[in-house]
Amino acid sequence: MSDLTTRIEKMHRRDVTVAWAFVAGLWLAIGFVAWATWDLAPTGSARVVLLIGGAAVLVFNTAAIMAMLRHYREDRDFMYGLDIKFLDAARAARR
Repeated sequence: MSDLTTRIEKMHRRDVTVAWAFVAGLWLAIGFVAWATWDLAPTGSARVVLLIGGAAVLVFNTAAIMAMLRHYREDRDFMYGLDIKFLDAARAARR
């Protein structure tokens, strides 16, 4: 495996890890907010509306991140290859 391929795979793996960590953090944050503010909702129907809104945010954000990761996987060599090219050029210019 070439050095470029190894670097691309490493960058892609790191981006995927960060994206899933963000999704997990979002789910935890929304869950905590729902738990912490549960008693502040004036009625049961208000709680249902807030839960549906929170669930919609979670579902749509999770789906968006999954779509982003699928796109990254499809165009991985081009996108990360371009990033590496510019990173290497910037590093060479600093020397």
